[in-house]
Amino acid sequence: MASSSLPPTATLTGPYSTKALSSSSSITTSRSPFFPYKSQKPNKQCSVSVGGVRCQATNGDNDHLEQGLGKLDRRNMLIGLGAGGLYGAAGLENNPFAFAAPLPAPDFTECGPADKPDGSTIDCCPPITKTIIDFKLPDRGPLRTRRPAQDLAKDPVYLAKFKKAIALMRALPDDDPRSLAQQAMVHCSYCDGGYPQVGFPDLEIQVHFCWLFYPFHRWYLYFYEKIMGELIGDPTFALPFWNWDAPAGMYIPEIFTDPTSSLYDQYRNAAHQPPKLLDLNYGGSDDDVDDATRIKENLTTMYQQMVSKATSHRLFYGEPYSAGDASSPGAGNIESLPHNNIHLWTGDPKQTNGENMGAFYSAGRDPLFYSHHSNVDRMWSIYKDLLGGTDIDKADWLNTEFLFYDEKKNLVRVKVGDSLDTRKLGYVYDNKVPIPWLKAKPNPRKSQNKRKAAVSSGDLTTTFPATLSDKISVEVARPSTTKRTSEQKKAQDEVLVIKGIEFAGNEPLKFDVFVNDDADSEAGKDQSEFAGSFIHVPHKQGKNIKTNLRLSITKLLEELDAETDTSLVVTLVPKLGKGPITIGGFSIELLNTT
Repeated sequence: MASSSLPPTATLTGPYSTKALSSSSSITTSRSPFFPYKSQKPNKQCSVSVGGVRCQATNGDNDHLEQGLGKLDRRNMLIGLGAGGLYGAAGLENNPFAFAAPLPAPDFTECGPADKPDGSTIDCCPPITKTIIDFKLPDRGPLRTRRPAQDLAKDPVYLAKFKKAIALMRALPDDDPRSLAQQAMVHCSYCDGGYPQVGFPDLEIQVHFCWLFYPFHRWYLYFYEKIMGELIGDPTFALPFWNWDAPAGMYIPEIFTDPTSSLYDQYRNAAHQPPKLLDLNYGGSDDDVDDATRIKENLTTMYQQMVSKATSHRLFYGEPYSAGDASSPGAGNIESLPHNNIHLWTGDPKQTNGENMGAFYSAGRDPLFYSHHSNVDRMWSIYKDLLGGTDIDKADWLNTEFLFYDEKKNLVRVKVGDSLDTRKLGYVYDNKVPIPWLKAKPNPRKSQNKRKAAVSSGDLTTTFPATLSDKISVEVARPSTTKRTSEQKKAQDEVLVIKGIEFAGNEPLKFDVFVNDDADSEAGKDQSEFAGSFIHVPHKQGKNIKTNLRLSITKLLEELDAETDTSLVVTLVPKLGKGPITIGGFSIELLNTT
C-alpha cells in the first residue's frame, strides 16, 4: 500500500482548469487535510475531479444541469466548445467518461451528526488521522471460505473463534476504529447523513437506494472480517452468512440467540425468535400463513428478485449515483426486497426506532447484521457466477471511493473497481450450500389464458400525483402490443416504473405492487400477479425522500398471457407506514439490459 497525506488530484488545463474556473465563475477553493478542492458559491457549487467538473444549482430549483457535466451528452459538449474550445482536450471525443465524476471518499474532518429517525442526532464520526493508505489487492494465498451460520453449531472450534472475535471487538475502547462500537458507526455515518459530498456540502453521501449498495457493503464486511481475524490471530477466519434464502436458514441462526454469547443482541423482535420462520416479504406485522406456504413464498420471492426481475444492471444494482447527484435515486432488487424486509423483521418494534436492526444508524450494533449482509454479498456472487450477471462498466461506479480503517488501524482508501472479484480479496462462499430458489418460478393465480383485473373504470385512479392512503389501481399503457421475440427481450426488458415516490424518511414503509390482479383479494407472494414491493428502512428525520421503483415485468407478461395487451392494471396496496405517501405517476418502458 502506498501512503500519502493527501489523495491524488487532477491536473487540468484550459478553460476547465482550476485557475480558469476560479476566474471565470468566481469560485474559490480551499484545502482540507483529506481532499484538495472544495468549491462554493452562493447559487452554484462546483467540484473538480479527475474526470472534469460538476456544477449544481443550490437555489432550491433542483436544476442539476442534468446533475453535472458527467451526464451531459459528451459529443454535444465538444461541438459546443468548438475545435479550439477546450485546450488540451485532444482525444476526449474518444473517451465517453472524460467528464465522469465518481463520488470521492468522504472528508472525515467534515463529518457531522448523523440523523436518527426520531429526530435526534448521534455522533457517529470516526477517529481522524492525517495519513491515508491507498488499497492494494492482497497477495494470493489460501482463500477464506464463508459458511452458512446455521451449520456452525456443529463446529465448536469455528464457533469459539467467532464468539471470541466479537467479544474482543466489544472489549476494545469505543474510540478504537476496530471496536464493535466504531464498526457500527461506519454504517451510521455513511447511511444517515454523517458525511457531505466533497464539493457539495448540501448533499449527503448515501450508500443505499443506489448502485453503491453492493460494493460499499462488500468493502465494509471485508475490513470487518480482517479485523476479526487479526484479533484472534487467525487470518483464515471467515465471516459466516445468514442463509435466509434457503429453508434451512429461514430463521435467526441458533448461534445468535444465546443470551450469554457475545453474538447475542437484546434488541431483536421477541416474536421472531426461532423457530419462527422468516418472512422475506415482511410488512410490519405477522400474517397467518402456515410454514409450507411461507417457505414457498420466500423461495419464489428469491427467484423473482434474482432471476426473472434481475434482467439489467439498473434493476439488480440500483440507479446510478455520482458526485453532485441527490441521494436515493432508486434501489436494486435485493436491496429493496428482501434486504430491507429482513432489517424490519429483525429489529425490536418496542424500541423507539426499531433498534437495532430496524434502523440504519444502529443496525451495525447487532452481530447478526454482518452475517445478514454476508448473504447479501453472496447474492452478488451468485448473480455473476451462476446466473450470468456482469458488473457495471461505468467509470462513475468503478472509481467511486470509500474510506475504512483496516485491522492495523490504518485508514485505507478503496475503490469500487477493486471489489468486484471476491477471490482477489481472499474469500469465497461455500459452494456446497443448496440454492433451492433457482427453480421456484411463480404461477399465475387463475387458469384462464387471458384476463384483466376485476376493476371497473370508475375505480381507477387517473390523476397524479396521488396520495397512497388506501389501495389504488391505475391503468398503464404499454409501449408495444406486438409480441416480442426472445432476442428482443434479451436486448430490452419491459419495466414498470413507479415515479416520484415521496415519503417521510424517518418512518418504515412498505407497499405491494400487483398487475392484473383481482379487485377483491390479493394474489399470494408466490403468484405471478405479485409484481414486487417498495420497502424503506427508517433513517432520516425532517426530510422527505423522493425516489422511484422499477420492476421487470417481461416474465410476468408471459405468465399472465398479457404480452399483446394494450395496457395493464397496476394496483398498489399500502402495508406499512405513517404519514402521506405520494405517488408521482406510472409508466411502462423498454429498458436496455446492459
